[in-house]
Amino acid sequence: MSKLAELDQLLEQYQQFSYHTDPVLEKRLHEAQDWLKMRIQRTHHELFNQPENQLMAKYFINRLYGGPEFDDLAVQIERLLKYAHKAEKIIPENAIKTGLKSVGLAVLAMQLDEEVAAQLLQDYPVNQAIDDEMMRLTLIKLDQQQARDQQLLLLDDLGTALDKYMRSFIMHTAFKMCKGTANKYHFELMYDFIGEGFVAMKPMKSAAKFIHEFTVKEREIVEKVHSGQVNPFV
Repeated sequence: MSKLAELDQLLEQYQQFSYHTDPVLEKRLHEAQDWLKMRIQRTHHELFNQPENQLMAKYFINRLYGGPEFDDLAVQIERLLKYAHKAEKIIPENAIKTGLKSVGLAVLAMQLDEEVAAQLLQDYPVNQAIDDEMMRLTLIKLDQQQARDQQLLLLDDLGTALDKYMRSFIMHTAFKMCKGTANKYHFELMYDFIGEGFVAMKPMKSAAKFIHEFTVKEREIVEKVHSGQVNPFV
């Protein structure tokens, strides 16, 4: 079986999202994602602004938590799958495994955020600006606690994989050597998606440590939301 078979399944899941054919839902989805990203940056300001963590923080916000950036990447993933045999030859196996974890997290984020956007459209005027209280009530109504906990478990798993597979000098060298071939077959976005993980890790002693600090705080917020605290995002 192709090592990229899982990527095919993730792409199929992504293509089934309702926002692709519903511009009102798409707009609300992007607004919900903007709120989430600003909340994350506010919550993790101290962690994200440590010099060695800034690139990984950017990777989190731009890659792992969805948004319009992923739409362009999905188009290239679809193309890449048509040439899976070539991609598997030019991208190291452990880089593919780690990239799959990152793509899976991005797709899960899109799924959860689309549910949030749809609920917001049911409960509030379409043009009402999203605030903390709207989001708190929406998250409680949707009861995403188990899914959000799973998201955080997958993030911790990604941190372990980044440290295990992506710190190898041999791995990094092999990955850099296939950039020209990736460009030749127009896999640049997928290459960059994985490559940014390498770059983000370089200043850090441990990606797993950074991600664990992030997930510990996020679990606290998830617990606050679902235990009924009035200001869970503070």
